[in-house]
Amino acid sequence: MSPERLLQYFERISEAPDAIPRLRRFILDLAVRGKLVEQNPEDEPAADLIERIQDEIERLVRTGESRPPKQIARQGKVARPFELPFGWEFAHLGSVAVCLDHRRVPVNNEERSKRIAGKAEADLYPYYGATQQQGWIDDYLFDEELILLGEDGVPFLDPYRPKAYVVSGKCWVNNHAHVFRGILVSNRYLVHSLNVFDYSGRVAGATRAKLNQSKALNIPIPLPPLVEQHRIVAKVDELMALCDELEAAQAKREDRRARLVAATLHGLNNGDTEPGPDTALDFSESARFYLNHLPRLTTRPEHIHQLRKTILNLAVRGKLVPQDPEDEPAEELVRQIQKEREWALEASKRSRQVVSWPANGDELPFEAPSHWAWLRLNDIGIISGGMTPSMNRPDYWDGDINWFSPKDFTSDELTDSGLKITEIALKETRLQLYPPGCLFMVARSGILKRRFPISINRVAAAANQDLKILKPFINGLERYLQLMFKGMEAFILNALVKTGTTVQSLKYSEFEVQHFPLPPLAEQHRIVAKVDELMALCDELETHLTTAATTRARLLDGTLHEALNGAGDKAEAAMAD
Repeated sequence: MSPERLLQYFERISEAPDAIPRLRRFILDLAVRGKLVEQNPEDEPAADLIERIQDEIERLVRTGESRPPKQIARQGKVARPFELPFGWEFAHLGSVAVCLDHRRVPVNNEERSKRIAGKAEADLYPYYGATQQQGWIDDYLFDEELILLGEDGVPFLDPYRPKAYVVSGKCWVNNHAHVFRGILVSNRYLVHSLNVFDYSGRVAGATRAKLNQSKALNIPIPLPPLVEQHRIVAKVDELMALCDELEAAQAKREDRRARLVAATLHGLNNGDTEPGPDTALDFSESARFYLNHLPRLTTRPEHIHQLRKTILNLAVRGKLVPQDPEDEPAEELVRQIQKEREWALEASKRSRQVVSWPANGDELPFEAPSHWAWLRLNDIGIISGGMTPSMNRPDYWDGDINWFSPKDFTSDELTDSGLKITEIALKETRLQLYPPGCLFMVARSGILKRRFPISINRVAAAANQDLKILKPFINGLERYLQLMFKGMEAFILNALVKTGTTVQSLKYSEFEVQHFPLPPLAEQHRIVAKVDELMALCDELETHLTTAATTRARLLDGTLHEALNGAGDKAEAAMAD
């Protein structure tokens, strides 16, 4: 298969998850199965090469240049995971390479730091471990070309990460890499074989995967004639360079998409247009461009996440739907809220305060349409908290009254709690039973580092001590208020959350007097409807991306499987179908 043909097929599936790493592994699979370069019947058969290797190993042992090899399975017992071309043979790693593990010396980082302190760079040597070079040291243990095979840890957790690599020259190796010297073989070909080998069943360890020396020595190596090994290495180099080009092109394409997405969303979020009747048209035009081209702009769900945030951000700034001068003004809504607030405070015997609207512009986090109102949160509704009844009172628990905690915040609505309390708990404690339509918000949790969870209870419920509950003075405000909090999430997390010694929490005294934007009631309903519409579109786009990713992955799987298990023109025909 030529590089040009491989490129032609791979361009169709390069967007699949892990496509480039999987292509690299696919190339190695072809290489070690004899499907990457043509065989030459004039080449010395691998069986003859293995005999010469054994003679050389015996000579090295006789002359004291090498230790006697450890016991490995007999040549006839080599595992044969797949068929080989004529002239190839399977051989154990320990039959074609000598193990030099006894010459390794581990040095911890502290000691190494002391040894290299003040030394010139010219006096230092590479210090190798399981995952390539780990740093430098002031001496060396080896001075030749060697194969290092990871002994434990990270390389075995990722199927596409190299497990083996070639080093040459003066170096030091610690005890996290097995050391091998190939005998009359290409070290680089052996590395390709080791990097495509399936290590499942050979690595063990409860906390850290480990490949012991005995299992490493008995790894089956598909061995071609020596001259074919060199042809394979050259072809792999050629195709890996092609992979580098594909990877660079993919990265450039992704960067271009990311910048276009970021620029579009930035324009939507930070347009210079003043809030007004035409603002929604400006947004719609920009949004239409973004949504129409989204499948081409992005292959990553995080861009849709950014779009969701943009929609909410625009909603709370009055840029998502057009304003209607016929709407009942926000002042009237404020008067209704104030009337309901006075009745509620009188019923609860709380102190009365004048509704703080309009607010001083210096107190506001952003500019909203001039006909909107800005109200402190405790002007909009009564804010209170929950508590946890004693766990030592069985009669408080396993009742039929919902009791919500942060663990229950899995959606925008709360309908059923993991734990429930009894009527006795409600009567004998300070717990309150909140009617449906309140806003339950997480006020104390590590999640406040990155999110401000807020949900609407659709059933009567109590709450635990990590929640704050806002019961609006007027029914029907809860959906807009929820969107408002979501659209202002970044501001809330930055300005109204304090970092404690153990966990994050709302700055409650500041949170309850923070001013929030309130549009006329009719505009609130339009905003909620538009957000629902756009979020449903985001759901569709997200599903499309997931489906497309799955399709690409299946196409990649099928293409690679057919090509790997076919041969020559058959493999290319499978990829072309």
